[in-house]
Formats: sequence, C-alpha cells, structure tokens
Amino acid sequence: MVNDLDRKIIDILKLNSRQSYAEIGKQVFLSPSSVRERIKKLEDTGVIKGYSLRVNQTLLGNSLEVFIMLKMFSGKLKPALVEIETYPEVKEAYRITGQHNLFIRVALKDQLHLQQFIDKLVNFGEPTTHLILSRVGKKMT
Repeated sequence: MVNDLDRKIIDILKLNSRQSYAEIGKQVFLSPSSVRERIKKLEDTGVIKGYSLRVNQTLLGNSLEVFIMLKMFSGKLKPALVEIETYPEVKEAYRITGQHNLFIRVALKDQLHLQQFIDKLVNFGEPTTHLILSRVGKKMT
C-alpha cells in the first residue's frame, strides 16, 4: 500500500531521480536509511518500475521531434510492431484506440530524415505527422 509519504518520495524522484537518500530525507523529514527502505519497497512491489534518462535531442543532432499517428493497413499491425522497435529514431511508441493504431514519438535530424522515415512507415499504414514545437511543463508521470 502506497501512503502519502511514499507519494511525496515518488514526486521528488520524478523531478530528479539522482538525488541522494539524504537529500530526499531532508525534504520528507526521514533518515536516509528510512528513505532507502521505502524506495526499495516501492521498487520491489513494482510501483517504481525503473529510472530513465531524458536527452536533449538537439544536442545529439536531431533538430526535429514529431508525433506520428499511424492508421494501419489490414494485417500490418503485428509486422509494424516488430519493425518499429528496431528504428533508432523512435523514442516512444504506443498502441492506441480510435482511428489510428499507433502513436509514435520520433527524433530526426531534419526534414529529409523525416521524409525518409515516413517512407518506411507507409508500408504499414497511413501516417499523420505532428511537429513538436515545444514541451509544456516539466512534470512527468
């Protein structure tokens, strides 16, 4: 069972998962060892599934980030799911309900790279592309 103190620790970790147990403890008024035990319990029970790294794609040479919604052709969903996992440009992909079957976040070098990437996707379905202008807020769940 997750209580309010656990939720506060989770919120702190969401902002910066590299904080020490001592730093977190100061914020929630617990000893470092108590914080460590709570985090370990949250990890062991699967509440905390892992930690991730956010990368500045522009500094890696990817000046475009886009969302692509893909409406699959009949019988193409399963092959697309397998192949899309191999594309290094794909940062996140979700199966969704509605008119489209997949929602993909992609980081690309430029417009030519986007065109080449779309050319791969049209083998599986009809893509709708949305250019990401900026991120709103800092909170991630």
